[in-house]
Amino acid sequence: MTIKSLIRTIPDYPKPGIQFRDITTLLKDAEGLRLTIDQLSARYRDQAIAKVVGIESRGFIVGAALAYQLGVGFVPVRKRGKLPGEVLGHDYALEYGTDRVEIHTDAIAPGERVLLVDDLIATGGTAEAAVMLIRQLGGEVTECAFIVDLPDLGGMKRLAALGLKAYALCEFEGD
Repeated sequence: MTIKSLIRTIPDYPKPGIQFRDITTLLKDAEGLRLTIDQLSARYRDQAIAKVVGIESRGFIVGAALAYQLGVGFVPVRKRGKLPGEVLGHDYALEYGTDRVEIHTDAIAPGERVLLVDDLIATGGTAEAAVMLIRQLGGEVTECAFIVDLPDLGGMKRLAALGLKAYALCEFEGD
């Protein structure tokens, strides 16, 4: 069994021509979920990470479990208007329009080493926005980790252009 073999593809979702990579089939499989968290925690165990930052919403699932395994705190990056209290926000471009992600202003202390986690990287827009928030708070992004990379969409290259290292457990060619 591989992590990739437990991820289903749903054609034409959310619109025609898109091949949606659905990790819920991986998450519901006890061995697959354990393998995912174990592989990520083995990679980051000795990297002196202070916080794991997870991007809404599937990044919360993976990020919180990984933070627990690493013995560090977890910080959510959420869509606009979802976090109570004082937040810092960053807008980013979508195919049609813009969106915004936010983080609590007290979530990361200056100089803290942070691991950014999400389920999938496609174009990298959301991950880039999250990185900008972490950097505005003075955090140092040690790496960005994903379960799935869609290399044809260029997200990993986008992060590399920002001077970031990124890692994915598997990749799927195409959209």
